[in-house]
Amino acid sequence: MPWVQRMAPYTPPEDLDALARRTGRTVDDIVKLDANENPYGCSLRVADALARYQHFHWYTDPDQKVLREAVAAYAGVPPDTIVLGNGSDELIDLLCRTFLRPGDEIIDCTPTFGMYRFSAELCGAIPIDVPRTEDWHVDVDGVRAAISPRTRMIFVASPNNPTGTWEPTETVQALQDLGPVLVLDEAYVEFSAHRSRVSLVEAGQNLVVLRTFSKWAGLAGLRVGYGVFPREIVSTLMKIKPPFNVNRAAEIAVLATLEDVEAVNATVTAIIEERDRMARALGRIEGIRSWPSEGNFVLVEAADGSPRRLYDHLVSRGILVRTYAHGRLTHAVRISAGRPEHTNALVAAVDEWSEMRGTHD
Repeated sequence: MPWVQRMAPYTPPEDLDALARRTGRTVDDIVKLDANENPYGCSLRVADALARYQHFHWYTDPDQKVLREAVAAYAGVPPDTIVLGNGSDELIDLLCRTFLRPGDEIIDCTPTFGMYRFSAELCGAIPIDVPRTEDWHVDVDGVRAAISPRTRMIFVASPNNPTGTWEPTETVQALQDLGPVLVLDEAYVEFSAHRSRVSLVEAGQNLVVLRTFSKWAGLAGLRVGYGVFPREIVSTLMKIKPPFNVNRAAEIAVLATLEDVEAVNATVTAIIEERDRMARALGRIEGIRSWPSEGNFVLVEAADGSPRRLYDHLVSRGILVRTYAHGRLTHAVRISAGRPEHTNALVAAVDEWSEMRGTHD
């Protein structure tokens, strides 16, 4: 397939062990703020449930019956509108396989999560970039102008990764009205002051809402996400997904998490508070602009347009953040919210970078 040969690989954050070796530090000495993980980890009930389980030699239920019922109760939707995946990445891939053929188009509201483009290109489809506005919102008029007879899907993350931007329901409904399948990625919705739009799915046939346990629930390493879909799409996805795509450990972890939501939400509240404290502290440092965020991260711009020097300085202090090659992000880094001691170390290091920058100007 020639389009696969032309694809650019997805660029993930640097491996933690590799970074430790490169910088001469231990893993425990590194402040990892580059992948939007929950720094408090998962519910204590998860480890206990995994330790007690005795049947890892059994396959999981291919129909996901128990999981779908439990997740539906949490999300507030009917179980038959739920499909779970090996991370929401798998659901993005399955949606692209369902709707896209070589030469079809998707609308990609950039800058945003790179897996939309990656999965579409893997199917031979063509991503059409519609740049976000100056304050990182979706340009609805731009999307409307980009729609062609070959447009099959529109991807929108809200809150958006890496900008933290929330799209109002009016925007979601306007995009729905355009016709192609709208994939609304709510991976970070638990960190937002706004409510999920899963209730809108049953009202139409072209809205999909994706969510995950990776971020708020601290299950990133177990890879489990879910989507709320129109029932016709559910039927197709259940037919084409690998039969045992959500592994047994992930299933147990999700069920244990949903039995302990109150405790997990306490860590979510702590992360939100730390995100806001981090944003305020960074915003007071000369040479730094901190954007408002509805995710568990903050997009930070370096005034001198060279975040690589900021990144290298932070790495030299054992702090890992995310950089991007996208044209509008070459002067920015994304910083995940950590624990209070992580924020303190980060702010001290950025303050030091600012002072050094002043002496070099």
